[in-house]
Amino acid sequence: MSRAQCACGAIKLNFSEPPQLTALCHCFACQRRTGSPFSANAFYDNAAVSIEGETKVFVRTADGGRKVSMHFCPTCGSTVFWKAEASPNWLGVGVGSFADPTFPAPTISVFERSKHDWVRLEEGIGHDSLP
Repeated sequence: MSRAQCACGAIKLNFSEPPQLTALCHCFACQRRTGSPFSANAFYDNAAVSIEGETKVFVRTADGGRKVSMHFCPTCGSTVFWKAEASPNWLGVGVGSFADPTFPAPTISVFERSKHDWVRLEEGIGHDSLP
């Protein structure tokens, strides 16, 4: 079973199955959330995740108009997971929260319209069809 956590360890997530999807996201919200030019994300069925610890929640409106609830640690500030109205059966987790260099590689790259020009992706990764 894999485990993700915030920087201070106050929030821990345990998973009973592998992710349904792994993706890179280049949207501006993910850039701001991570402080990086893109985010690496894993998406799990809600039933496969158990959460330990209390989170604070920041709700933002996604580009498509639906709400995304970002769950972060009130102690260290790490955003560990989120839930999106657009995908109510999935829970998203930042791949960095696993601190596992063997974590499965992303299979798709999305919101590439806001991708930094100098970012290069592995061949074979899927690309979104957004302009």
